[in-house]
Amino acid sequence: MTASAPLADAAWLRDGAVARLLAGLDRDGEQARVVGGAVRNALLHLPVGEIDVATTAVPEEVIRRVTAAGWKAVPTGIEHGTVTAVIDGGVPFEITTLREDVETFGRKARVKFGRDWVADAQRRDFTMNALSASAGGEVFDYVGGLADIAAQRVRFIGDPSARIAEDYLRILRFFRFHAHFGSGAPDAAGLAACIRARAGLDLLSRERVRMELLKLVVAPRAAATLWVMAEAGILGTVLGGVAYVATFEKLTEREAALGLQPDPPRRLGALGLSVREDAERLAERLRLSNAEAERLLALDGWWRVSPSAGEQPAHALLYQLGPQSFVDRVLLAWARASAAAGDSAWRALATLPQRWTAPTFPLKAAAFTRRGVAKGRGLGAVLRAAEAAWIAADFPMARDAIEKIADETVRAAMAAC
Repeated sequence: MTASAPLADAAWLRDGAVARLLAGLDRDGEQARVVGGAVRNALLHLPVGEIDVATTAVPEEVIRRVTAAGWKAVPTGIEHGTVTAVIDGGVPFEITTLREDVETFGRKARVKFGRDWVADAQRRDFTMNALSASAGGEVFDYVGGLADIAAQRVRFIGDPSARIAEDYLRILRFFRFHAHFGSGAPDAAGLAACIRARAGLDLLSRERVRMELLKLVVAPRAAATLWVMAEAGILGTVLGGVAYVATFEKLTEREAALGLQPDPPRRLGALGLSVREDAERLAERLRLSNAEAERLLALDGWWRVSPSAGEQPAHALLYQLGPQSFVDRVLLAWARASAAAGDSAWRALATLPQRWTAPTFPLKAAAFTRRGVAKGRGLGAVLRAAEAAWIAADFPMARDAIEKIADETVRAAMAAC
């Protein structure tokens, strides 16, 4: 076991809700520590988000202590030893009793509660995720996680194949954590085990695969990691189709050039979409949300986008798609064009929503009923024709121009009858 010096900056650990929670659990013969990602991030000087706690106290005792402190205890996974404490009216902490696997079968495992911090660490996935920290900030390492963090190496605990067989999602987690925290090539033993077990990805729920992939594509080293996954035959299995890693890489460069934050649906579209059918397949295969699926579907037609087309087509596309999907489609087209990431014309097109806001169509049904158009299906067709003419004229807002469009649309409709 290795115990490091106390964390250099652990105000998050010694103050506030987490400190009060640890004080209530780490006494009277029981121990409690923060475990997992919070400790890893603190050591990497990254923001500490969700904080999980492990304890020697059995779930019933955890509930008793949390309730006695005036907080809410929710038995979110009590059969596996997990209780969620809700502190200060809304801050949730997952508290899990130390466990040992008695039998494992896929993602399922029969566990028993224990008091052995070493055994609990050894049942986790990666060494950097098996660190724990006391209330005073002392870090405990039983599996070599500190050395791996220093080396920026994502490494399975023990036998990589055994860890993966416990949950095939760990294949994607291996690449996702490498993309976030790793450097250089992935750990060779871990990579080989992932390749051997890649068929197990088909056994996973689509929702779990979606969650991991959307986290992976926004990681700092996503492109380099996706190249490895593609070469290993894993990325095609996940996407169920062609992986456009070169496009993905170019899109990330253009996001950076524009100062845009990494965007999961946009990046997923760059990685897996060329035609509309790709969007439909990804939406089904990954069980995307309706909003995510719509973002991908809006990318269809990217090949028609070019800054050489002029302002009116750009305005029309922005009006049709809205700012977010407009930028998505422009960036995808730019990534597949021959122009560089610093191209001024493409940059101007991609930043159009910052300079121009599409106006609201100014004509209402009353403008046409006054001109003798009867209510009903014909009125709707006239409205649509007038809107198309207004768009083609590049969105005029002057009253005389608007009245002229209304008059000409009605004349054309009457002539067609």
